Amino acid sequence: MTDRLPPLVASAQQRAIEAGFTLACEPGVGRLLATLAAAVPLHGRILEMGTGVGVGTAWIVHGLGERRDVEVISVEVDPGTAAVARTGTWPPWLSLRVADILDLLTDLGSFDLIFADSQGGKWAGLDRTIAALRPCGILLVDDMTPPTWLDDQHRHNTARVRETLLGHADLIAAEIAAASGMILATRRIDQLKT
Repeated sequence: MTDRLPPLVASAQQRAIEAGFTLACEPGVGRLLATLAAAVPLHGRILEMGTGVGVGTAWIVHGLGERRDVEVISVEVDPGTAAVARTGTWPPWLSLRVADILDLLTDLGSFDLIFADSQGGKWAGLDRTIAALRPCGILLVDDMTPPTWLDDQHRHNTARVRETLLGHADLIAAEIAAASGMILATRRIDQLKT
């Protein structure tokens, strides 16, 4: 296996280094994210919560390859961090927004893939994130077992997210013990009405 990064991802990683941004999407998470993006159905929609400097975003774009039928929205709460992400070369079907995801979520519609990589939408408003998943939509949540916990509140919030996702009646979910720890969840198809 090669550790070589796709060019767009390598460029985003370089931005992270230059900006001193230490919370960038890890390659183990990014490769899974790219794989999930590649599987999004025709004319699908992807939401990234927490653009950062665009490393996760670059993995999503890499996964989509030459596709132009998928709409991607990435939302970052910090204007300075978002400004760094905007310096990347992005395709026109990608929308980078600066806002608190919880202020936008209700109006954004539903998605086939959501990458929850911010406190908003994961620690707060997780129910709204789940509601934004289309039937068979996939939710990827990372940083579930980081090598160091920021504090007891971080540990508590992560435990609550884990319990919610693994026990939610509308989801099938699995923990992935790789990178910073992930939970991958799929929204069940509603019962067919006869």
